[in-house]
Amino acid sequence: MSEKMVTIHVDGASALVDSSLSLLEACAAVGSKVPTLCYLKDVSANASCGICVVEVEGAKSLVRSCVGKVSEGMKVRTSSPRVLRARRNAVELLLANHPADCLVCARNGSCELQAMTEALGLRQARFPRTRKAPAKDESTEGIVRDNDKCILCGRCVAVCSEVQSVAAIGFSGRGSRTRVATFLDRGLERSPCVQCGQCSVVCPTGAIVERDDTEAVWASLASPGRTTVVQTAPAIRASLGEALGMAPGSLVTGKMVAALRRLGFSKVFDTQFTADLTIMEEGSELIQRLTKGGKLPMITSCSPGWINFIETFYPSLLGHLSTCKSPQQMFGALAKSFYAERAGVDPAAMDVASIMPCTAKKHEAHRPEMRGAWEYWKAKGGAAAKGQGAYYDVDWALTTRELARMIRRAGIDIERLPEEDFDDPLGRSTGAATIFGTTGGVMEAALRTVYEIVVKKPLPSLDFTAVRGLEGIKSAEVDLAGTAVRVAVAHTLKNARALLDEIAAGKSPYHFIEVMTCPGGCVGGGGQPVNIDKDKRLARNKAMYAEDLRLGIRKSHENPAIKAIYADFLGEPLGHRSHELLHTDYVRREF
Repeated sequence: MSEKMVTIHVDGASALVDSSLSLLEACAAVGSKVPTLCYLKDVSANASCGICVVEVEGAKSLVRSCVGKVSEGMKVRTSSPRVLRARRNAVELLLANHPADCLVCARNGSCELQAMTEALGLRQARFPRTRKAPAKDESTEGIVRDNDKCILCGRCVAVCSEVQSVAAIGFSGRGSRTRVATFLDRGLERSPCVQCGQCSVVCPTGAIVERDDTEAVWASLASPGRTTVVQTAPAIRASLGEALGMAPGSLVTGKMVAALRRLGFSKVFDTQFTADLTIMEEGSELIQRLTKGGKLPMITSCSPGWINFIETFYPSLLGHLSTCKSPQQMFGALAKSFYAERAGVDPAAMDVASIMPCTAKKHEAHRPEMRGAWEYWKAKGGAAAKGQGAYYDVDWALTTRELARMIRRAGIDIERLPEEDFDDPLGRSTGAATIFGTTGGVMEAALRTVYEIVVKKPLPSLDFTAVRGLEGIKSAEVDLAGTAVRVAVAHTLKNARALLDEIAAGKSPYHFIEVMTCPGGCVGGGGQPVNIDKDKRLARNKAMYAEDLRLGIRKSHENPAIKAIYADFLGEPLGHRSHELLHTDYVRREF
């Protein structure tokens, strides 16, 4: 914030504003909200759409307020006849080449272009189409790109390069031939894209959306010959309500369970169960590396966009990753082995759906190595062959947005539902598992358990506040029985890159690093409600910690269901069966 304040006059009202503000921000501060399409705070401000124009006294032309700066005595009109004409013309030109399929578009009701058209009172498209509709890019499991709906706002390009440092897409061509494209137009599958989905969150139209798997799930639910179970990621309970019209950060845990039962799932389980399991395995792995000379720093492996990133850009550092599968994949492996065996269900006739805040989870679910349950049954003497060959541990990963569409389609009013509990045995979890949904949460959960295993006495406080918050990189030092262990937490891949560069240069001071792909962690995931801003991420973040406090048990190693599954099935952390079902190897990604 600048120390210099200036007086400006907006639509006849005078105000004292900070001189560092853009004209757009200054107008909003005095109550005049200027519409935009390309601008998105902290992501993009390239003045490409021309919607945010305002009239400034003394200026010959209209000023694009997202890049214009305030000055002392400036007089601004935000909705003069000249301004409104310019905005209408800009939107009409966008509509000329935009398909009129709003009724069947995934963004119907949440499309910013649709909302802008209504706000400006446009009732007809005056200009003829000037370009041929390009083909869709459906090459990846997680994301679908439809350049016919692209308005060239540049938000996706900015978030991919500036926030994630991936640069899988960029502008190509000139003039009327300008488009957003991958290198050589080869499709996302043959690009560095990590399928994080941040482009789909910031896209103002339906040009980038998640691949919709809801029809396959509906078909499974309607099939009398199949057992369809569901798991829900920690962050979903703090964002599903928002996707259905409730306030950001609304906790809907029990209502979400009730809604999933009404949709017809045989069992409603919780990914937080295997988040606790991840802590047991990952914490034990960290202790092993610290005491037996393993490769350090060890880095978490639960975020699939991050895994895609290190496999693509830093394959020489793969040895630093924990070998743990993500909680989603641990759950799938146990659902089709441990649970199927106990429930007497043919694993080949079982479908596992995940509700995730993430588009990269769709890709992760169908990685070739994610068939642990099939391998388990195969080793037991061919029981896996009851079905039609090898099957994945997780069949579909649905985003928060997809589940919200299913709930609306079924006519379920989530606010009126009673609170219901998850099913046992894969539905019991702790507060430590809940905070997996936010940046720093995996680290904090791990430290709660690792400290007590090593020091052999209770923690003075369960709240590791040093690793909380939305700073890009956070660090702390923990005393483990006289050994100073340095830890770091990073969210967004740009910040992860900074830590990886330190490791590559041999200069990393850390022993343990948590990386989450998306801004704020899973609460800001690529499958969450669109156009999230920092305040919404903070609201979801706050809800995660509130849920942590609400749950009676806040340490993963104290979860009785976790103790039971080790006693009855897995044996011990890092044991043979745990290794076969819960761990994997990561490899260089070729594209």
